[in-house]
Amino acid sequence: MKIKIRDFSIGRGYPLVFIAGPCVIESHEGCLQLAEKLKAIFQPRKIPFVFKASFDKANRTSVHSYRGPGIKEGMKILADIKRRLDVPVLSDVHDAEDVPFIAETLDIIQIPAFLCRQTDLILAAARTDKPVNVKKGQFLAPWDMKSVVEKIRSTGNEQILLTERGASFGYNNLVSDMRSLVIMRELGYPVIYDATHSIQLPGGQGNVSGGERKMIMPLARAAVAAGCDGLFLEVHENPEQALSDAATMLPLNNLPCLVDQVLEIHRIVSCE
Repeated sequence: MKIKIRDFSIGRGYPLVFIAGPCVIESHEGCLQLAEKLKAIFQPRKIPFVFKASFDKANRTSVHSYRGPGIKEGMKILADIKRRLDVPVLSDVHDAEDVPFIAETLDIIQIPAFLCRQTDLILAAARTDKPVNVKKGQFLAPWDMKSVVEKIRSTGNEQILLTERGASFGYNNLVSDMRSLVIMRELGYPVIYDATHSIQLPGGQGNVSGGERKMIMPLARAAVAAGCDGLFLEVHENPEQALSDAATMLPLNNLPCLVDQVLEIHRIVSCE
């Protein structure tokens, strides 16, 4: 099954797609500038690119943590980036009642990992007929995603993406099982690997989550070698100053090297 996003397709036999952007919208201007720099990396290489950013991080560890500008301002910002740069945009949604509003702007609607079993939310997103990207919960086995797929398909929507982002492994730790990519792909839909959330240490620093940034590039390479159809990467120019997920975002200046590496790996494994 291929998923059509504007002028490119995601799936087996198609170019590797990149979903990239900051964890959360920190400011309108900052988000726009980052989107411009990302496009400048991907466009010359003729790489399919979707810009992502959250308007509300509703599952922050601490009640005092920055959550984002909110749905109205967030959609305004993403709509502006979409219009100015002519790039598709993705964001996540937490409430079924918000789905109609965000669907007016988003090219892909994302279901967060913690909400991947919320039936009403999934059905609301699916009924928009927009592509729906579901992140596999840290608490699910890859074969459990079959039920999620069936919920979306029950609406007649076949535009489905499944994203692996690690599985809980004891306390404050995640592990990436590359078999998951193969198993979920057998469900018949494109599979994305979230290389940044997969190296997260949830709540690992007490009131904030930690992470092992040095593992982003090795795991991204491994996932592409295992046959994923795209990479999800949270990117920031100065990760240490990021207002959310500072420990797990890829520095922007490391992105070109990673892109070139995984494109070569993808070329090799696509010959199978």
